[in-house]
Amino acid sequence: MFYITLLSLLTVLVAALFLTPLRQKMWVAFASVVAAAIAIAIPAIGVLAGGSEMELMRISSPIFGEESLTMDSLSALFSLVIGIAGVSTLLYSRGYLAHYLDKKSSAHISLHYTALVVLVISMMLVVISSGGFSFLLAWELMTIASFILILFDAERQQVLRAALAYLIMMHIGFVLLVAGFASIFAATGSANFADLAICFSSGKTLPIFILFLLGFGMKAGLFPMHVWLPEAHPAAPSHVSAIMSGVMIKTGVYGVMRTLWYVVESSELHTIGIIILAVGVITGLWGVILAAVQNDAKRLLAYSSIENVGVIFIGLGIATLGQAAGNYMVATIALCGALLHTVNHSMFKSLLFFGAGNIYSQMHTTLLDRFGGVAKHMPMTAILFFIATIAICALPPLNGFIGEFLIYLGMLDSIRDGVNTIYAAGGMLALALIGGIVVLAFTKLYSTIFLGSPRDHHVAESVEVDNFRIAAMAIPTVGIILIGMFPQFAIRLVESVAKQFFPAATSTVIDMYIAPNLWKISLTAWLLVIIILLLYILKSRAQRTRIIEQGPTWGCGFTSPNIRMQYTGESYSEGLESIATSLTQNTVEGRTVGKSEIFPSSHRYAVRHKDKIDRLFAAWWVELLHIINKRIMSLRTGKINHYILFALLFLVAIFILSLFNWI
Repeated sequence: MFYITLLSLLTVLVAALFLTPLRQKMWVAFASVVAAAIAIAIPAIGVLAGGSEMELMRISSPIFGEESLTMDSLSALFSLVIGIAGVSTLLYSRGYLAHYLDKKSSAHISLHYTALVVLVISMMLVVISSGGFSFLLAWELMTIASFILILFDAERQQVLRAALAYLIMMHIGFVLLVAGFASIFAATGSANFADLAICFSSGKTLPIFILFLLGFGMKAGLFPMHVWLPEAHPAAPSHVSAIMSGVMIKTGVYGVMRTLWYVVESSELHTIGIIILAVGVITGLWGVILAAVQNDAKRLLAYSSIENVGVIFIGLGIATLGQAAGNYMVATIALCGALLHTVNHSMFKSLLFFGAGNIYSQMHTTLLDRFGGVAKHMPMTAILFFIATIAICALPPLNGFIGEFLIYLGMLDSIRDGVNTIYAAGGMLALALIGGIVVLAFTKLYSTIFLGSPRDHHVAESVEVDNFRIAAMAIPTVGIILIGMFPQFAIRLVESVAKQFFPAATSTVIDMYIAPNLWKISLTAWLLVIIILLLYILKSRAQRTRIIEQGPTWGCGFTSPNIRMQYTGESYSEGLESIATSLTQNTVEGRTVGKSEIFPSSHRYAVRHKDKIDRLFAAWWVELLHIINKRIMSLRTGKINHYILFALLFLVAIFILSLFNWI
């Protein structure tokens, strides 16, 4: 019944979007997402407010037997994140796609909005499915919908390549998940997530966990399975990048957390914790180093998403190691940090991609060296982007600081208690390095785009975007500020999820240890804001009676400084590139200024830093597709007798396989 209902709803949605007039399609899609968000938010809020686990629907699976759609605290938290992000994404698309309405066909726009709604709904189904066939169906719907969304500008060769790479890698991950659920079914006769506990208690913990870690890690962008992410995000429209990076990759994080929930008292829990921590450290460092050297805004943001997934897994690894050692204080604090950072990242990363979409729609490029001085022409975008930049750098008083603070606190408590000291110290060192390079990457991004003088005439011609996009950006901005200023209340969002993992210790740890520290952070944040406001008021009053003169900025002795003397994206991160050289394959266009050129002429110089891991992953399937295509094309002889022969050979093969019961 569930599958018939789902198919019927999708049919109605497709019909409505394709039959609606072109300029009204967005509102149909928006209404659909708002309705889905409200429908899932009602039970989610009830569960997070202290209610018990809620079964929404029983499903009779055609393959794995009885399944259900269930709302527990983990599902509830991710459902709210998906719903809020879905609403803001659809609202943003109204302004972003406005100039495409005259360039793309009505069917093209209809397909795009259909895929966008299906993506949001399928992500909701992923987090409320109990597992098995229903989960895999929702997972596949999510993959196909996001694949279609990436293909919005399919006439561009790089978009086709990025979409194909994404599709192939997601299906490799899908096969691993199928293998994982098949292993559960073989061991227990059912394929629900709950049956993982039986599998793990029978001594099959590590192999099955690795299967799920690889399958979910492919979607989350864990190293070395991350290579699709920096290619797909720049290829997709900015609102699609926002929901994919801010939310969709979190379904991979959700899957790993869901799997970990059932690894309760396994003897291999310590080993699993080490694996998760190691993967988090490598993913975080690799992502942030590659982000800092990028000269394309959307590629930088994409690599930053990899880094933030690494941060989440560092927190998750420390929580797992704390649980294995029986130190539930460390486990609870680190898990709360990982969960809060998951929520926080969905907000500031969506806001950053929305900001990148604003500047792309005005300048038609995301290359850093084409910008400069954008803040003067797009002040609201500059302010909102600045808020997201502070948040992603984990600086107070915004939300990015809170999640990372709790992860640090968990590691410090682990060192203090002498529990997993080496691993906690290693995690702290990695997180500190990640944090430092993040500041480098995002000061580079913000200053190169919004500050200085325009490097291109398009900047001077740019104007602020429409109110729809500003309103969409305001939604995550409110969350960023509220969590940062009131962390003592924000922790209650994840409290019930932590209770789900550690029922006995969570309330005590949060009430007696975490909440008092967050109250102090909140007071400090408000004090900081008040001091800044007072200084601004004093400055304004002092300037009322003074004559303010404007003149050229001092240019280090140059009498006529010009835009060529500004930092470029490449020169800003030049010091880090000596570290990143072994990690990247650089493509250089043009040439540098020669040492003998005292008065250099105009030069065109651009560097693209491509991940070396991408070549390792991409080379084999590109060659494989080339060989397959060559072989298939050789069968197209154009002779009818050959085609009849192929059909007969196929029937003979089916007969032989049936004879031996192989199919």
